[in-house]
Amino acid sequence: MPDIATPLVAWQRQHGRHALPWQGTRDPYRVWLSEIMLQQTQVSTVLGYYERFLQRFPDVAALAAAPQDDVLTLWAGLGYYSRARHLHRCAQQVVAQHGGAFPRSAQALQDLPGIGRSTAAAIAAFCWDERVPILDGNVKRVLTRVLAFEGDLAETRVERALWAQAQDLLPTQAADMPAYTQGLMDLGATLCSQRQPRCADCPLHAHCRARAEDRTAEFPRKTRKLKRSRVALTWLWLRRADGAHWLLPRPARGVWAGLWSLPECADAADAQAAVQGWTGTATPGETFTHVLTHRDMVITPWQFRFTGEAPSVEQLQQRWPGGRWLAPAELDAVGLPAPLSRLLRR
Repeated sequence: MPDIATPLVAWQRQHGRHALPWQGTRDPYRVWLSEIMLQQTQVSTVLGYYERFLQRFPDVAALAAAPQDDVLTLWAGLGYYSRARHLHRCAQQVVAQHGGAFPRSAQALQDLPGIGRSTAAAIAAFCWDERVPILDGNVKRVLTRVLAFEGDLAETRVERALWAQAQDLLPTQAADMPAYTQGLMDLGATLCSQRQPRCADCPLHAHCRARAEDRTAEFPRKTRKLKRSRVALTWLWLRRADGAHWLLPRPARGVWAGLWSLPECADAADAQAAVQGWTGTATPGETFTHVLTHRDMVITPWQFRFTGEAPSVEQLQQRWPGGRWLAPAELDAVGLPAPLSRLLRR
């Protein structure tokens, strides 16, 4: 194993990122919150959400005590909403089973909802200097290039082998773990990019076999690709004369789980049939595409604006259980899918 820890720690302390709001703390709540938010999400996007979360939920007890709707509302727009639900469940479990204190080892942290091996290692390294490796997407790219790691990471046994080598690369001094862990994150986010790595500026330049062999584009290797899907969706957008929108909570599983949304119809004809006999004006909206990580949502909003009295809440709830009218001023109080939030506020 090459000694990458020494140059990486030195580089991080001099040239790495140090001004992010979750750095410079040993508070596991803040470190955990940032690590969950940063999964599959860019730092620039997370910054505002992180600050707002801490203002509303300053500690794990405050988060655990909050209604899930409040958590999802603050999370709205950040995507991957299962993270928010796991975040809430994790906080509740820390309070109920651990007296409000996070377990102090990576192994024990993995027993909590939403905390995988790499996230647990990051928390343990930053908060308690534990010698455990992280292996998120950026770090896999860095290490497979340094090692010219030939295995296909789609295979479990191969990824297990990379974990073992990542363990062997750790610094010998536990006190170096925060800088080493942050250094790997910084390299993957800044210099060791997927398409145009800045090898000449990299502190691991002399140790990187992929660079020496001019093969950086080959790593990491992963043959299994997730297939994209395309989903057509018709939203029935009911509006009262006073501007209120009829919204209902989405199912607990699936896309936008637990958020508030418009009723869904099979198509425009189904939407027309749903409002048959009501007094109002129907306006088919322009179809647009909302891109998620693994699927494209092709959405057509079909607006019906009541010109007379709308059906009672009880009547509407018979068709759409759990629904309620929300005035425009109330939209900030509930979690909305990003495309719907833009639509209603436009």
